[in-house]
Amino acid sequence: MRFNPHRTAILCTVLGFACIASLRAQALQKLDSASPDSAISIPKAQLLQPDELNDLLRQSGEAKPLVLQVGSHVLFDEAHIPGSEYAGPGSQPAGRKLLTGRVAALPRNTLIVLYCGCCPWERCPNIAPAFAALHALGFTNVKALYIASNFGADWVDKGFPVERGH
Repeated sequence: MRFNPHRTAILCTVLGFACIASLRAQALQKLDSASPDSAISIPKAQLLQPDELNDLLRQSGEAKPLVLQVGSHVLFDEAHIPGSEYAGPGSQPAGRKLLTGRVAALPRNTLIVLYCGCCPWERCPNIAPAFAALHALGFTNVKALYIASNFGADWVDKGFPVERGH
């Protein structure tokens, strides 16, 4: 059998496409079976958009949700949602302990909204572990604020109200 550069180029191209297709399938499978520690594992029905939370917080006469920031304390000090409380980083055992201590005495149907905003949603290390911890305690009305990029871009830059400091 003689070496045929044209046949070799075609074979390499076909193999290249097969490798790309395989890698793409693996990536999609990872997204479909999101880790429980991934923000994308939180059901869409449990997400609040920033404008929805802002409207909810502005309504008068209705019980306000308990809004807890489960990310970086530095981020919270820099700017946070008015009335929200810092509840520790959800990715850390000490943060989850602080979070569960804060909600321990609350009725299990209390509306709780968690948010972080440290980084893009799909890379946030804090929101899903905090969300899972509250569900493990039996809380049935937990929502996660969907912050696509970060708190600055998706809340502050959109003109929603903020407080600074603790």
